[in-house]
Amino acid sequence: MINVVLADDHILVRDGIKSLLEDQEGVHVIAEASNGKEALEVVERALPDVLIVDIRMPEMNGIEVVAELKKTNKTIKTLVLSMHDSEEYVLNAISAGADGYLLKGSSKEEFMKALHMIAEGGKYFTGDISSIIINSMINNGGKQLEEKEAPEATFKLTKREKQILGLVLDGKSNKEIAEDLDVSKRTAEVHRFNLMKKLDVKNLIELTKVASKYRLV
Repeated sequence: MINVVLADDHILVRDGIKSLLEDQEGVHVIAEASNGKEALEVVERALPDVLIVDIRMPEMNGIEVVAELKKTNKTIKTLVLSMHDSEEYVLNAISAGADGYLLKGSSKEEFMKALHMIAEGGKYFTGDISSIIINSMINNGGKQLEEKEAPEATFKLTKREKQILGLVLDGKSNKEIAEDLDVSKRTAEVHRFNLMKKLDVKNLIELTKVASKYRLV
């Protein structure tokens, strides 16, 4: 049995991951947390085999949680989940001591493969992430990765996400977005939620600032 603590600030995301995990034989989510500090407190009490942690959370981000946990308990394995495949995030997660880094768009099969590999003492870094690690090691002459301060996110929006962003910034409601894209209102709501999550914003004001700062539209 692999005992897991799941940390993510969005309850819908946690519920989805929990449902996926507990649908598999031999995996049990023993506790959950909604921010970084809570994650450390829960892990200290529950002592799981693996902590699955979102990279962007309130209080402490996932990288900070991993770094702090490794100071006190090196036996608990850590799998970082992220929407971002930027080199700086990946290398900082590794420097903090993460045992794995998985993109949230990964398949269920890859998710379970990563979890089992990490629980058994291995490391797992998905596809493009592995090439980032190799290139960094080559560029650093094989030296140990230096710990860097986590940068602002580098956003890579899909064509559909850019469409949604433009419509949201135009002040359109979910119903209007659904009509413009010829999809259901529920689908429009999901697209909008995923976009807000990816950009790590909570409201239209924050979204506008991020879009302007990074020239996303």
